Amino acid sequence: MNASFVTRFAPSPTGLLHRGHAYSALLAYQAAQAAGGTFILRIEDIDATRARPEFEAAIFEDLAWLGLSWPEPVRRQSLHLADYEAALARLQGEGLVYRCFRTRKEVAQAMASAPHGAMDTFRSAPLPAIEEAQRLDRGEPFAWRLSLEAAAARLGGFDQLTFQEEGAGPDGETGLICARPELGGDVVLARKDVGVAYHLAVVVDDALQGVTHVIRGCDLFEAAHVQRLLQALLALPAPVYRHHRLLAGPDGKRYAKRDRAETLQALRGAGLTPERLRQEIGL
Repeated sequence: MNASFVTRFAPSPTGLLHRGHAYSALLAYQAAQAAGGTFILRIEDIDATRARPEFEAAIFEDLAWLGLSWPEPVRRQSLHLADYEAALARLQGEGLVYRCFRTRKEVAQAMASAPHGAMDTFRSAPLPAIEEAQRLDRGEPFAWRLSLEAAAARLGGFDQLTFQEEGAGPDGETGLICARPELGGDVVLARKDVGVAYHLAVVVDDALQGVTHVIRGCDLFEAAHVQRLLQALLALPAPVYRHHRLLAGPDGKRYAKRDRAETLQALRGAGLTPERLRQEIGL
């Protein structure tokens, strides 16, 4: 196997897989085969409120039906929370994160009432020590947010922060990309109800598993900007990114769990063959 090419498919067991998932998984698997590399399956089940064992079982069934295979054991994020807590502790120790006590509703209101109009990102700062201590004493919930201000100070700005894109972003971005983590604002890295958040968990996992190439839909292109920042702050290797187009249904809308897109499980039950599915999605 070629250790210089390791990629992964990392679904969340919060619903059943659909054609869009099949496309992404097959692209990654075929890329690993072409490079003589390794294809890894990872279960991103940190959202304990939505993850279900029946969805995880269906993931394994669907991918096996597609003809995919992967090394065992499969990494489940819920079994490795200590890894993410250690990364968060490192950021805490360097003053790169702060406690944010605002509710989601309050964050949305703050963004909408910004002086220059509606924003897509949230920026704030730590509370004064006395107020923070009082809120903690009252047991108020909070989220740990990455401080872009502190991160920029630590790195001397973001001008030298780049990542390699072998695919294309939603606007055709490709090649050497200048990372713009400010697009994500002060992102949440951990919170009480979910624990660790996606961005932190995924960069830790990719580093621990030796992932060299991240192959995923272009809807996650902007996520690469903040993930590249976290890699720099945690001294983790930066993978090559290869974002791909999103599949859409007959109505022109991209396949999504929330829209109850026709599932692979249903297609299997209707007698569709893996070969026919590959033809339908252009693989």
